[in-house]
Amino acid sequence: MRLIAAGLAACMLIALASGCGPSAEEKAASEFVAAKTAELEPLMKTMALAYWKASTTGDEAAYKEYAEADLAIRNVYSDSAGFRLLAGWKKSLKKADPLLFRQVELLHNAFLINQVEPGLLKEIAELAAATEGKFSTFRGTMDGKPVTQNRISEILKESKDSREREKAWLASKQAGALVAADVIRLVKLRNRAAKAIGYDNYYVMALAAGEQDADQVSGLFEELFRQTEKPFANLKAEIDSLVAGQSGVAVEKLEPWHYRDPFFQEAPQAGLEEMDRFYKGRDIKALTASYFASIGMPVDSILDNSDLFERPGKNPHAFCTDIDRLGDVRVLCNIRDNEEWMGTMLHELGHGVYSYYTDRNLPFLLRDAAHAFTTEAVAEYFGALSRDADWMKANLGISDGDADRIRPAGKRMTRAQKLVFARWDMVMTAFERALYENPDQDLNSLWWNLVGKYQGLKKPEGRNAPDWAAKIHFVMAPCYYHNYLLGEMFASQMWAKLAAIPADQVGGFFRSRIFEPGTRYSWNEMIKRATGEPLNPKYFTDEVVKE
Repeated sequence: MRLIAAGLAACMLIALASGCGPSAEEKAASEFVAAKTAELEPLMKTMALAYWKASTTGDEAAYKEYAEADLAIRNVYSDSAGFRLLAGWKKSLKKADPLLFRQVELLHNAFLINQVEPGLLKEIAELAAATEGKFSTFRGTMDGKPVTQNRISEILKESKDSREREKAWLASKQAGALVAADVIRLVKLRNRAAKAIGYDNYYVMALAAGEQDADQVSGLFEELFRQTEKPFANLKAEIDSLVAGQSGVAVEKLEPWHYRDPFFQEAPQAGLEEMDRFYKGRDIKALTASYFASIGMPVDSILDNSDLFERPGKNPHAFCTDIDRLGDVRVLCNIRDNEEWMGTMLHELGHGVYSYYTDRNLPFLLRDAAHAFTTEAVAEYFGALSRDADWMKANLGISDGDADRIRPAGKRMTRAQKLVFARWDMVMTAFERALYENPDQDLNSLWWNLVGKYQGLKKPEGRNAPDWAAKIHFVMAPCYYHNYLLGEMFASQMWAKLAAIPADQVGGFFRSRIFEPGTRYSWNEMIKRATGEPLNPKYFTDEVVKE
């Protein structure tokens, strides 16, 4: 011990001469990171605030401000000389200060995806913002009258009238025709940018920038497709029998509008009405706050800053945003008193607590989730609680008898939902990769071919419309959707780990092992540190394949 201390002291005294202190290269990298952080931090806050205003009001000026801020950030990242420096440091500083090296890695990835000439960068940012603005403010029509997304959802969940269901389904697709040409144009612009720096297409480049490999992701999904083929076929037969009986049609006459949502990404589940009964008249916001407080993660400040109820002009969906990485975290929802919105609130606040409880002493660039899919995993973990009998007993005060009665149904619903969503995610992931590989192909046919392969749905007779474009994710979150299924895998892995942890330690597990490290570790290193092993899909397949 004394020899080590003496050596360190000597090193400190002669640091400049001996090289024990930071090298000139490390100092240069540190100064570069600090300068870029100083540029990025206020721009990211401006962009987040503009997007929040745009989403909560539908204000075109806010969408424009969002686009301008997004472009300004991309301009910071587009610095080609800076990118060359980062590429060099990424190779030479692997043994430097780990926090510095991690910031270099993250900046390199962000610069990589933005090595685009300024005119093209501006065109991409403006087109993406304009397209999203069109989509967010659009309302489909039924019988010539505007209809909200919530109303469409209600009809597809509840109506026994096939004609009414068809009208609602068609209304849900009308936005696709509005934005399809813009989406294709956007894909081509993004591909142009990717090819200019040596990538086959934007999809491959985007995954590389997210520390993922496109071929590995596709291979993993195809393996999951094979493993889930039999259990999904069995489940689909049960679903078809159920929805055919509810709609009064033969199984062979079922159409896409006979299922529970416009894309068959949710399982129509027996027992849902029973679940909804327990949420009817309950204060979903208060239940959310109470639960997170009970596990040592209060969310009052998040909810105080949030926008939670439906109104005209507001984005009809749900999301969570971190405004400044210093605690201003907000959720947008359109709450109703049912199980679905309880699950959505728990899901979005899962994102929220991840952001809110990241260690704020970390450098700005590291105050973020380890990966997009790790925050999705946390959100999916919490979102699934809304139909867990033990959670409902503890948080809604349902009786032991009620809990025992609904427990099997809750488990069946959760398994069915995971299985149905996995197959839907496979559609989105396969389609998006093919979209970027060849945006000029017959995308309408490609979409329905993949829907048939992975979901077992048939295209309505004579239909030839851009139904794929009715998913705004292609615009607002390009090359992202695969992360939802990766998130489900990690969520299953967390469930297995947390099964052995007392309930009062759950919050501490999340805070210390997942939230506080931010993105100081790569996603697989964080998962290994948190659960004892890297991401392992076996936990997910164990959940959905075994009866």
